[in-house]
Amino acid sequence: MTAKTRIFGEHDEKTIRQLDRCMEVGSAAKGVLCADGHLGYAHPIGGVIAYEEHVSISGVGFDIACGNMAVRLDTRYEEVAAQAGRILSDIGRAISFGIGQKNAVTVDHELFESPLWEEAGVRDLKKLASGQLGTVGSGNHYVDLFEDEEGYVWIGVHFGSRGLGHKITTKHLALVGAKDGMEVDPALVHQDSDLGRSYIAGVKLGGLYAYAGREWVVERVRRIIGGRVTDTVHNHHNFVWRESHGGREYWVVRKGATPAFPRQRGFVGGSMGDNAVILHGIEGPESADSLYSTVHGAGRLFGRMDAKGKKNKAGEWVRPPRFTRDEMDAWLREKGILLRGGDVDESPMVYRRLDDVLAYHKGTIGIEHTLRPFAVAMAGPGEFDPYKD
Repeated sequence: MTAKTRIFGEHDEKTIRQLDRCMEVGSAAKGVLCADGHLGYAHPIGGVIAYEEHVSISGVGFDIACGNMAVRLDTRYEEVAAQAGRILSDIGRAISFGIGQKNAVTVDHELFESPLWEEAGVRDLKKLASGQLGTVGSGNHYVDLFEDEEGYVWIGVHFGSRGLGHKITTKHLALVGAKDGMEVDPALVHQDSDLGRSYIAGVKLGGLYAYAGREWVVERVRRIIGGRVTDTVHNHHNFVWRESHGGREYWVVRKGATPAFPRQRGFVGGSMGDNAVILHGIEGPESADSLYSTVHGAGRLFGRMDAKGKKNKAGEWVRPPRFTRDEMDAWLREKGILLRGGDVDESPMVYRRLDDVLAYHKGTIGIEHTLRPFAVAMAGPGEFDPYKD
């Protein structure tokens, strides 16, 4: 570990080495690993790097502007509890999940008139982006319904910039000649280069697109449930921001990490079978040392392939799954959670517990609300999505 890094929680050696490798490239000045961190593509999930002059394409990742949005309704849980199954079915009909899905409804948005399409050199992606705006994808992306400690319903969503972000990233990785793989140097662009300016424009565009998509989905779900929005929390956790730390300006790249400046609020989910939280940042020396960053979730214990297991062509298990569907369903039944879709690679048992990772960040964040899930909508088995990160 280098002297310029701060690590929260306990991590395997590969993940720590990955953070150190990021600190050895370009103008990296400070690195942070949050307690939910694990190995990622050339940059750890849960990793934060501040660069003086560079932006890390690997650090932002394929799912530019992946993030969370949550809204509180004036609707009470007891008013909708008996309708949870019907609401999930309606969500499944109104919202598209899974591979290459197009929205059944064309979403018109001012972002399609932005000059960023030209600046990023991705005008040719408008048609793809227009068709996918408001789709959720698969993997760990979701639409959840929660009950808070006062009995009010919250809608929570998690997804990013879909195929648009993936293609912006793929294009720029190719242009810089990035190495493929997990344990390789991160791919950087200089802020003053043509590629740097193009990529930064692409990230800004992906951010606008992700915000628009999450807002559209939340509003569609609100219409299904009814009620009025009384509180909103919305944040990216795969992004790069221009920020001031210690009197100096940096490009701060967060991959699977939530910004948590003093009083800044964030929505952080656990797993399909665990509570989520609304939190805010707290001022203090440890907060500053974290680059005002915190966890974006509970963090995986097992990779997707490990969790799902592997079968041969005859359909026999070569490597059994870590946990079975029956075990996952039993967990959800005990918690009183209805699930639409989902698969064992997202079961609660393949994740850490959110309370445990949040405890490592004690003193840097405050918890405003604890949200209990009662209905979860995700892509189902076989609904593979190439755009998740």
